[in-house]
Amino acid sequence: MIDAGESSEVVAKTRVSAVLESLPGIGKVRAEKLMRELNISESRRVRGLGDNQRRALLAELDPGQGAR
Repeated sequence: MIDAGESSEVVAKTRVSAVLESLPGIGKVRAEKLMRELNISESRRVRGLGDNQRRALLAELDPGQGAR
């Protein structure tokens, strides 16, 4: 879903927290914790994520990539 921000204008304009909360198993508290740990602002939109932030977020969400 995070990668869809590159091709979808709707996703690109969506807040990262809203995208995270829409994923199975991630609620408001876990989304806030992830964003705080990765230094992602509460108001950040998907399009505004930097490369390092995007990679770190995807690594946390994908168990095959060594997420906690």
